[in-house]
Amino acid sequence: MSNPGSSPTSASAHHDHAHAPLCRPCGAPTTAPTPAPWSGTSDSPPPAYRPIRLPAINAPTNTASIVLSPVPQPLPVPPAAPPHAFQTPTKRIASPDDIARFHASLHGRHFLGFVAALSASVHGRKLSDPLPAAPSAAVSALLDLISALTALVASAPPLPHNSRYGNPAFRLWHEKLTDSVSDLIARITSTAASPADLAGAEVELAPYLLDSFGNATRIDYGTGHETNFAAFLYCLARLGLITEPDYPAVVLRVFAAYLSFMRTLQDTYQLEPAGSHGVWGLDDFHFLPFIFGAAQLIDHKYMKPKSIHNPDILENFSKEYMYLACVAYVKKIKKGPFAEHSPMLDDISGVPNWKKVNSGLLKMYKAEVLEKVPIMQHFLFGSLIKWED
Repeated sequence: MSNPGSSPTSASAHHDHAHAPLCRPCGAPTTAPTPAPWSGTSDSPPPAYRPIRLPAINAPTNTASIVLSPVPQPLPVPPAAPPHAFQTPTKRIASPDDIARFHASLHGRHFLGFVAALSASVHGRKLSDPLPAAPSAAVSALLDLISALTALVASAPPLPHNSRYGNPAFRLWHEKLTDSVSDLIARITSTAASPADLAGAEVELAPYLLDSFGNATRIDYGTGHETNFAAFLYCLARLGLITEPDYPAVVLRVFAAYLSFMRTLQDTYQLEPAGSHGVWGLDDFHFLPFIFGAAQLIDHKYMKPKSIHNPDILENFSKEYMYLACVAYVKKIKKGPFAEHSPMLDDISGVPNWKKVNSGLLKMYKAEVLEKVPIMQHFLFGSLIKWED
């Protein structure tokens, strides 16, 4: 029975509010108005419904839980004090219960807090902006590492093959990486205040780095590999090689170089997307540059989320903002209407501001990457990222 005290106007307003369009990834209201319902008294019948995209089995199904979840907040990295007992890290996650145990643990919380802190460190900063602090020796060593890996690509040129994905020359490149990984890590640990305290760290750090650039057997790459690179950086932070003043340089210099290098590997060796969500993913390969890129654009005077549809903005500013660079890359490699091949990014473009985009993507990263068994079953645990039984 209807409430006699309610008015038709208030009921209609409540109905419109309840059905306001929401962004799929973060749940924020979009700017598109709710269309007026068609009435049988109209002069013409409604147009035939033609969906611009078919439902996908990989479409996110837990949108409500993502919307209601708290925004991950920056947390300090707990330092690992010497003496260290470095060990070869192993896989421990095999079920949703293991996922829950990881997120309830100290390092589960602080790893996500580390990602949020990296994001917060680049609010309003362009890639070309001067750094607030000079790059530390560890940051410089990380940049040298990526330069060295880039040079290895020339020594392993792509081989002729008939498949769309998976040039077998990637296995040769990865073999060269494996051969040099201990030396590359030693150059980073040698920048410590007391390098002797980090003797033997390569045994624990190497598996994270080796899994940061794709799988040599499957010749693929995805957000799990990207997360391993973030875990490698987290381990360096635990050892005191990276500190909070370094965070802007870690994102704007190191991670930007890592992203550029991964595009080189993807294009050179046709890496297959690992566990791709197809059109329902942000990108076939990456997630973190969208988070960091949205943080860069927070409070920008002119560019809004909808600006990704402006070709001139993408052309002129993609070298300054990671989010725009990622969108430009998607538009370069995918053909057809943007709303069809990238509906998730298209939906996000309707969110009012970059702060909502950034917070929504942080929540989505936790739900769609760090809480997914198929991705996190490959995550590694040792003495620096401990598994708590």
